[in-house]
Amino acid sequence: MEKKKSDQGANELLVFSYKNRKILIFTGLIAGVISIIISLMLPVLYESNAIVFPTATSTVSFNAQSNAKASSMDFGEEEQAEQLIQILQSSPLRNRIIEKFDLAKVYEIDPEEESYHHKLGKAYESHIHFERTRYGSINISVLDKSPQLAADIANKIVQLIDTVKNDLIKERTIPAFEINKRKLEQLKASQERLNKEMDSLSKLGVVDSESRSGLFAALNESKTTEDKAFFKKQIEVNLKYGSRYDALSDLREYRTEKLTDHEVSYEQAESDALENFNHKFVVESAVASDKKAKPKRMIIVLVFTFAAVILMFIALLIRDRFKTVKQAV
Repeated sequence: MEKKKSDQGANELLVFSYKNRKILIFTGLIAGVISIIISLMLPVLYESNAIVFPTATSTVSFNAQSNAKASSMDFGEEEQAEQLIQILQSSPLRNRIIEKFDLAKVYEIDPEEESYHHKLGKAYESHIHFERTRYGSINISVLDKSPQLAADIANKIVQLIDTVKNDLIKERTIPAFEINKRKLEQLKASQERLNKEMDSLSKLGVVDSESRSGLFAALNESKTTEDKAFFKKQIEVNLKYGSRYDALSDLREYRTEKLTDHEVSYEQAESDALENFNHKFVVESAVASDKKAKPKRMIIVLVFTFAAVILMFIALLIRDRFKTVKQAV
């Protein structure tokens, strides 16, 4: 029973379509002509693409025991790729590209307009796209009327990745470097004061604990009055300042180790703050395309024509139902 009703409904639609075939065909022709005219008026855009991989690390480690995954030769994974996309979408990079290529003029946006920045941002987003590929790389896609300009913008974006990220990193690493430098200078100055005090004690005749025990033996073995007086004086000086000398000796050894460790930290901070690192692997640079990317005129014509015919069919169907209801009343 339901199948019979369904077949009956389908037959009614076919009959209805046949009755109104002239209107539907005319609508399709008009829509086709209009869509062809519109598609011809749309600007031709060319697409250029650059592909980059993020690096696994943005620094060079001075620690011999650092994880091998932190090697500067390693490709980054999902986390680094997401960070790189955030850099690409950041305002510092966007503003540099807009200024470098005068995109307000390219996109024909008047700087005097009230919504200038909003329109410029929308135009930028509609022409420049960033997306992760299934292989973990980042595809930088640029559309423009000029194929060469599209390629130039894409390649400039690739270059600015390092510049923008290094600038962001230096906002934190330069203060850290200055702190490390100041601390290292303090440790060196403290070590120098300690060495000077130990040198002054050495000039008085103070010796280390091992040599100090031999002074009594030397006193006993001395044969002349002068030698005995000399060693007695040395023993007195060492009894008076020996403990201080031993404390300074232990402190110097401790500070020497601490200074050595801090020098490694200082070298790391200096490298992070002053060196400009490469944060990406360029897999493919952008080249000027010789084939247009937009508009897809055939698709525009087909979609526009089909939509117009469907809308006309629905309008005719509604009109027919109104007539039926009106007659029934």
